[in-house]
Amino acid sequence: MPEYNYHEQADMQKLNYVDQIISQMPRYVTQFFRGISQTHAPGTRLMYAREIQHFFDYIIDVSYDKNITSYMDISLDVLSSIDHEFIEDYLYHLQTYKDPKTGVQRKNGDTTLKRKLCALSVMYKYLYKHDKVTENPVSKVDMPKINEKAIVRMDAAETANFLDTVEYGNNLSNRQQKFHDKSKVRDLAIMTLMLSTGIRISECVGLDLNDVDLDNTSLHIIRKGGKEAIVYFSDEAADALKEYLKERKKIDAEKGSEQALFLSSQRKRLGIRSIEKMVKKYALASVPLKKITPHKLRSTFGTALYNETDDIYLVADVLGHNDVNTTRKHYADMDDYKKRQSRNKVTLRESANGKNK
Repeated sequence: MPEYNYHEQADMQKLNYVDQIISQMPRYVTQFFRGISQTHAPGTRLMYAREIQHFFDYIIDVSYDKNITSYMDISLDVLSSIDHEFIEDYLYHLQTYKDPKTGVQRKNGDTTLKRKLCALSVMYKYLYKHDKVTENPVSKVDMPKINEKAIVRMDAAETANFLDTVEYGNNLSNRQQKFHDKSKVRDLAIMTLMLSTGIRISECVGLDLNDVDLDNTSLHIIRKGGKEAIVYFSDEAADALKEYLKERKKIDAEKGSEQALFLSSQRKRLGIRSIEKMVKKYALASVPLKKITPHKLRSTFGTALYNETDDIYLVADVLGHNDVNTTRKHYADMDDYKKRQSRNKVTLRESANGKNK
């Protein structure tokens, strides 16, 4: 039986969820997902499946046709009868609605609405291209406008304070302190590693013991899309990792997590949610005025690297961005700062007292 790494297992699990969802739906939905299988990642396909399921729930809920009571009843003729006004009504409904399954009142912002509309757009484009429907109503609906948010990152002093909290437990509650004593070596290794490499949270949780090369201070990671890469970590991160690896050798991991680098208190591979909660705990105690998430650690590293090197292409490469414009977009404010700082670098004339005019 072949062995699969963390990322392969995660992808297979996502695809299993996709199969579970589309097994309840008409054949054209299955054909659609087969059609995009070579061009869309498992995570994206799972998101599409959930959004299409949500859209079908809405169709059943508002339909005047009493024969439409299940997903299987939503034929291609039903999809073809839907116009852009129906799609717009759906988006309006999604802004604030009561979940029919849980009864919980929900609210969606423009980012979520755009994601839902994108899923419908891809499905309708595929069906229209293959002559399954007579029209693509989504093409007539304007995408929600997303307002750019300020990039949140920690400065050097905040980063130092954050790591001090991780190491010493400053400002943690008494209850948190009890857990901190047991996990501080592991937590410091994780936080220092993320802050010194800018790796994504999924890349971090997917690390195995044999992915760490202390001699060359490097990590073997799996990027988004399955691309392999080597990233280098700092001496400070190396010291933290060495201390953790001493503890890790003494832990008898649960079956299936034997090769995992970072383990939970249950001796299983540490998950994404656990690291999110870890970052939140230490951030609230050290940087309470900023909402710091694992992705903000990535932004903090990228900013520090850009400040030191002034090389946007290097930052893009280290962060694993396929397009340097993605990197430039995130660090545009740093360019403005550098421009302001350089305004007096070029001297045109010397004043009488030797100072610039």
